[in-house]
Amino acid sequence: MQRVIVERFGGPEVLQLREEPDPAPGTSPGPGEVVVRLTSIGMNHAELMGRRGAYKLSTGDPPFTPGLEGGGVIEAVGDGVLPERIGERVTLSPVAPRRPNAGGAYVSHYVCAGDDALPAPDAVPDDQLGALWLPYLTAWGALCWKADLQPGQTVACPAASSSTALAAAQVARRRGATAVGLTTSFDKADALRPHYDHLVVTHEDSGGERVMRKWYRDLKALTDGRGVDVFFDPVAAGAYLSAEVRSLADHGVILVYGLLGDPAADGPVDVTPLIRKHASIVGYVNDELFSPGQGDGTPPWQDGVAHVFDGFAEGVYRQALAGTFPLSEVRRAHETMERGGHVGKLVLIPDP
Repeated sequence: MQRVIVERFGGPEVLQLREEPDPAPGTSPGPGEVVVRLTSIGMNHAELMGRRGAYKLSTGDPPFTPGLEGGGVIEAVGDGVLPERIGERVTLSPVAPRRPNAGGAYVSHYVCAGDDALPAPDAVPDDQLGALWLPYLTAWGALCWKADLQPGQTVACPAASSSTALAAAQVARRRGATAVGLTTSFDKADALRPHYDHLVVTHEDSGGERVMRKWYRDLKALTDGRGVDVFFDPVAAGAYLSAEVRSLADHGVILVYGLLGDPAADGPVDVTPLIRKHASIVGYVNDELFSPGQGDGTPPWQDGVAHVFDGFAEGVYRQALAGTFPLSEVRRAHETMERGGHVGKLVLIPDP
């Protein structure tokens, strides 16, 4: 089997591909466990941060295997798991790689509890089985579970080319809301327009330098002066965040789910309009979904999984793949993600 190891913090060159023995029959899987042969592994910026040493709360110190999501086919089952599950197409549950001592998903074979191998809808292609949770569960958790998005509202999605923003547009539309994509580049505009109800380019070239336009005026015009109800924001810094605050509708909310901006470089944020608009800035991470829920104690992520599976089964949700890479080319895949010129999700596929 293949496994990627981060042996020290640093650039893509620290990613090492190792060949290891396949999980041995009789010793793995254990009681209640399954072996999943992964057919896809979703890539996320969290893994770039982890490789650099900027996400030690999740990764710990090297050596470690990165990867937060994967999916594939069950190849073996342990005692207590129905043998009929062999050959079943599954996604690893959102909590599987977060279990104690579970290890990351940058592997060709993944051992987990049978309950963490979730039967997948036929509508999800094999190369996308491992690319669902970070985009779609983040979007559902922030927009539906936390913000209680309502039909007729407007959602603005900065970093519109990211897989999470693209998923958020689909979640918003399924909820009856209007999705507006925000991108800093005119180069991506044509590729992004089909994914959103409206698209706004936030920056322009001025004497060879990229400068920010007064794009809050565009959002006011698109909403007939009312403003944006919800920002689904991974930037959250400086003049960009100030423009979001100016663009909010009364009682609007900015949901911050990432920190791509640089507060030190991007300058101060003017939050004065928040008071006049009775608006708010709220942080969101998927960890909120993994705690026990109210009432019967069911954790909210299970409702989110059902929602996402239903969306794919109905044909409403369709993941936009920007590209696939063999797991053996994981360094090149990280380099591609760091350049940021892609639209949609990057996926690793273990070698046959």
